[in-house]
Amino acid sequence: MKTNREAVMPAYAIAHLRNVTLNQGIVDYLERIDATLVPFGGRFLIHGGAKELCEGEVTDDIVILAFPGMGLARAWYNSPDYQAIRPLRMRGAEGEIFLIEGVGDDHRATDILPAEKADRV
Repeated sequence: MKTNREAVMPAYAIAHLRNVTLNQGIVDYLERIDATLVPFGGRFLIHGGAKELCEGEVTDDIVILAFPGMGLARAWYNSPDYQAIRPLRMRGAEGEIFLIEGVGDDHRATDILPAEKADRV
């Protein structure tokens, strides 16, 4: 049986975007990005959307794409098709983009503790 660490974990591409300008470059980017996701099993989870603030301050746009694993997320980002449209986004928005590994359905918060501390929980 595979443990949580041995299983392929989902991965996410997260964009934290500021100063988004709906210029022709952004329109072209939006019209082309969906096709870049298909070969890698990527899909949108969050794409802007209304926010209900619970704590702190958030004024920027958040986009989250889901992939079956980190290898596919990385392959999508580095793919010639995505790299060809990336400059279009960059001309109409500032921000950070990063890939991050997700967790399995059985993940618990204490899974991130070092083994010696987890044994005490």
